[in-house]
Amino acid sequence: MPDRVIVLVEDNANDEELMLRAFRKSNIVHRVVVVRDGAEALDYFFCRGAYADRPTGEVTQVVLLDLKLPKVDGLDVLRALRADERTRLIPVVILTSSTEDQDLVRGYGLGANSYVRKPVDFTQFVEAVRQLGLYWLGINQAAPV
Repeated sequence: MPDRVIVLVEDNANDEELMLRAFRKSNIVHRVVVVRDGAEALDYFFCRGAYADRPTGEVTQVVLLDLKLPKVDGLDVLRALRADERTRLIPVVILTSSTEDQDLVRGYGLGANSYVRKPVDFTQFVEAVRQLGLYWLGINQAAPV
């Protein structure tokens, strides 16, 4: 059985820690790979740079993608994932603090599977993560790899 991972693409250290705490609090036990900018995310998914020797047995269960990223923004990461045969079926959930309707429309237009605005309140944040985990890691039937 391949090692299933959650990939968190998040440049904000506080949001990263909140997300990891929310995973623990929600009993989500999947391994989480954290990449902190869009260029690092692309290197991870396409096994280049620091990730050239990444284990091929890893299967990304879901990507939690922030939009406002350094180097390469989240929408460009999504565009690259959807353009490549190797990554086009990976579920991508945009998880952002953006309240811009154009980000929502562009995200779905580029093939995002879901768009979630980060709640400011920690209790609401934990509940949102719990629900994301329940759906994407439990209920959702992922495409075969």
